[in-house]
Amino acid sequence: MIQLPPEKYVNLQETLAKVTFNCYFALSVIKHHLNGKVYVDNEDMPANAYILHPYGMSLLIGDGKNAEFKKWFVEYMLNLKKERIKNEWMQVFSNNWQDIIQKELHEHLLSADRNVGLNYSDYIEVNTRVNFKFNDALYKEKVQNYSSEESIIKKLDKETTGSIKGSVIPLNFWNNEDEFLNRGIGFSVFKNGEQVSTAYSAFVHDKYLEIGIETVQKYRGFGHAKSACSALIDYCITNNFEPIWSCRLENAGSYRLALSLGFEPVLQLPYYRLCKCM
Repeated sequence: MIQLPPEKYVNLQETLAKVTFNCYFALSVIKHHLNGKVYVDNEDMPANAYILHPYGMSLLIGDGKNAEFKKWFVEYMLNLKKERIKNEWMQVFSNNWQDIIQKELHEHLLSADRNVGLNYSDYIEVNTRVNFKFNDALYKEKVQNYSSEESIIKKLDKETTGSIKGSVIPLNFWNNEDEFLNRGIGFSVFKNGEQVSTAYSAFVHDKYLEIGIETVQKYRGFGHAKSACSALIDYCITNNFEPIWSCRLENAGSYRLALSLGFEPVLQLPYYRLCKCM
């Protein structure tokens, strides 16, 4: 295993371009939109790579044929050396690696539905990641007569970006506030003067904008997230961006919100939660 120097991230761009599902988080790392980590089997001609976003999302790609890298990664998934200090959510683009995981780690895999209420931390929890496709006509149909409780929607600025409460916030997806404000966009819903829900660009690449959403716990279920997302989607339509949405199938709230905004599920794939305390 080699930690790839940032100046050599370019060596993975061609490989990453072949991934057939949403991996904009990994592309953000490779293109230096924020500071992540990349581990490879060879600095100059990597055949296997593990790309780690600082928020905890990760991507495993490659042929799985390098014995040393394979040994390291199997041990890493089990956290045998206690290298992982927080949970990671891993996607895999490689039939070979999927086969290795099933063969080498079968006894350590636990489906998310079997872990409900148990919170086992000594297993690799297998969830399902859903990719959606935006349907503009369906969006217009679903939101044309939609209205939430009386609220105010504002575009994010320096003050409101820094005051967002929660964990799924812009500052966890961009290096700093200035980079987000210069290259990203977001909108917050305010209720009685309080910033209750925010939709923002978690990743922007070419004409693709992936939506991040955070709503204050006590204000969930009142339509504020839909209002914030609608403002961001309207911005995308006006500025020729394609809005992107992905979430865990197990995250029922996010899944239902996506459907209510005209997104249609098009792909499901395994989504491995690597626990920090295995």
